Amino acid sequence: MAGPASVSTLLLRNVPLFAALPEAQLQLLTRVVGRKSYPRSSTIIAAGDPTDALYIVISGRLKVMMSDDEGREVILAILGQGEFFGEMGLVDDAPRSATVIAIEPCELLTMSKLDFKKCLAENFDIAMGVMRGLVKRLREADKKIGSLALMDVYGRVARLLMEMAESVDGQMVVTKKLPKQDIAKMIGASREMVSRVMKDLQTSGYIEVRAGAIFLRDNLLVQEARA
Repeated sequence: MAGPASVSTLLLRNVPLFAALPEAQLQLLTRVVGRKSYPRSSTIIAAGDPTDALYIVISGRLKVMMSDDEGREVILAILGQGEFFGEMGLVDDAPRSATVIAIEPCELLTMSKLDFKKCLAENFDIAMGVMRGLVKRLREADKKIGSLALMDVYGRVARLLMEMAESVDGQMVVTKKLPKQDIAKMIGASREMVSRVMKDLQTSGYIEVRAGAIFLRDNLLVQEARA
């Protein structure tokens, strides 16, 4: 892990959480926000640790995960540029509820617990941004619970692919590398079952895999509705 680096107002302006702040407030933030680089597979925070800082992703991807005493893991979310984590424990003063690991080399902004709480108290826009982030995660958790209860594995895989896809020249494509083992940990299924489902989706024409990307067909919507 590299040491702290300088933070500019231009960098902060490109962070959604800070984008609405006036230049003077951004200037003040540069004094309390740190910047660090982490190599692939780094553990940024670990479940059970004391909560000491907020993290904001500048570049790279990270996975938020939980595990049990037997080593079984579930991936709660994949985080990318502009997203933040670690705020829940800063709000309720509880220990870290999940572990966050770098999937690829990452650059993060950090803000201490004391500075974060001061920002919330003094900046309505930041407080609302944090609230929106918390609400988004609650909605995603509700959706995941519903999927586990109501959908079969085919439906869960299809929904995950649609959620991870982005529009490229009018085509919905999952461009980021998504290993089958990670898919399994995200939807609560075995890797073998995910491999079987992915093969079936390709054979049936719901998806096409080429050049490391997954191209989604319109009829995947029908597959996602299976229960």
